[in-house]
Amino acid sequence: MGKRTLVHKIKEVLPGSIAEELELESGDTLLEVNGQVIEDVFDYHYYTNEEYLTVLVRKENGEEWELEIEKEFEEDLGIVFENSLMDEYRSCRNKCIFCFIDQMPPGMRDTLYFKDDDSRLSFLQGNYVTLTNMSDHDIDRIIHYHLEPINISFHTMNPALRCKMLNNRFAGDVFPRIRRLADAGIEMNGQIVLCRGINDGEELDYSVREMCSYLPYLRSVSVVPVGLTKFRDGLYPLVQFRKEDAEQVIDQIEAWQKKIYAEYGTHFIHASDEWYILADRPFPEEERYDGYLQLENGVGMMRLLMEETREALEEYGSMYSSAQETYEVSIATGALAAPFIEKLSAMVSEKIPHVKAHVYQIDNDFFGKQITVSGLLTGQDLIRQLAGKKLGDALLLPCSMLRSGEEVFLDDVTVAELEKALQIKVHIVKSSGRDFVRALTGRKEEDRCEAFL
Repeated sequence: MGKRTLVHKIKEVLPGSIAEELELESGDTLLEVNGQVIEDVFDYHYYTNEEYLTVLVRKENGEEWELEIEKEFEEDLGIVFENSLMDEYRSCRNKCIFCFIDQMPPGMRDTLYFKDDDSRLSFLQGNYVTLTNMSDHDIDRIIHYHLEPINISFHTMNPALRCKMLNNRFAGDVFPRIRRLADAGIEMNGQIVLCRGINDGEELDYSVREMCSYLPYLRSVSVVPVGLTKFRDGLYPLVQFRKEDAEQVIDQIEAWQKKIYAEYGTHFIHASDEWYILADRPFPEEERYDGYLQLENGVGMMRLLMEETREALEEYGSMYSSAQETYEVSIATGALAAPFIEKLSAMVSEKIPHVKAHVYQIDNDFFGKQITVSGLLTGQDLIRQLAGKKLGDALLLPCSMLRSGEEVFLDDVTVAELEKALQIKVHIVKSSGRDFVRALTGRKEEDRCEAFL
């Protein structure tokens, strides 16, 4: 590829940024930084971290500008590129026996069928990757640029079993690469999608034991149950976990936590909230989550929401309780979280008597009732199951239900269409306990969004 073939078009220049001061604009293209052609986002972040830069840019009219920049170390230039990776996305080479995308019905938008397995998305967005797409050159670059954390989908430490689970004969070859990352001091997080009768039981014990060898650079590992939709015809015959299975998984993981904590001072291996709900057991105390390193995998989300809600009630409860007029809302959430959200809402109402909340469990008819998380609920299920219900002054929904940055559900139903069908104002609730309390009391939420219901 020629020196000037790798160019990166600017989509947006952030207000108040260095790039705006330099009069860069949407449509301009980045050619080089410090004389280096930028291969992708790894190169860009590495070379633009420096305090003194020379940046070569081509304007839309064809002029080339060489700009000298003096800034703080790691200060961002404020450029948003048309392609966030500054390169082609790498699709997944695996055909995992538990892959959720393979369990989707036809006819949905094209982006929902794209399987990414790109280590650069792991660095940028926290995505979990299998490393089967990575070459030794990719590992060299991660180590050279010291890009971290890298989030890795392990699933098992048994090479032969990993090949079987990922349907990729090279899937068992990644462990020397992970060893290189650990030896180079690159921080990692791991996940295991647990499949009943396949990588659980003794295989899980083996995996945890082997992963301990990557400590302390492998900071945490989450264990989540496989999600199974009703669209599994022709796929590997997987079965749902039962209550007694969840109890066994929790006992197994908590036994490992005690052992690992005694030796390393970290709990390391974590069961997702789904296991505790399925087993009907209380969530672990806050300190056992080691700073909530695995929130994106549903580890500790319920505990964190509970603690933050308590803090918000202590801080704002007396102020909010001064209102006289009853504020009545409805909350729609998945079957997994519904009982917990009911308890949390009752806690708010006890402290703030004018708040009245109706919590409605929405069954996932679209994907199948065995899918219980709120983030996979569709607009059509909400419309059908909330029709005729007492919804009060507003309907509260978690932002995890929506496509990132847009008010669109998985089935392309929009929030506006939902409001029209139900004749109710919809408020999208953001992540923290403070946001939850604000929403229940009719206050405006702060601008932050992560899945929590």
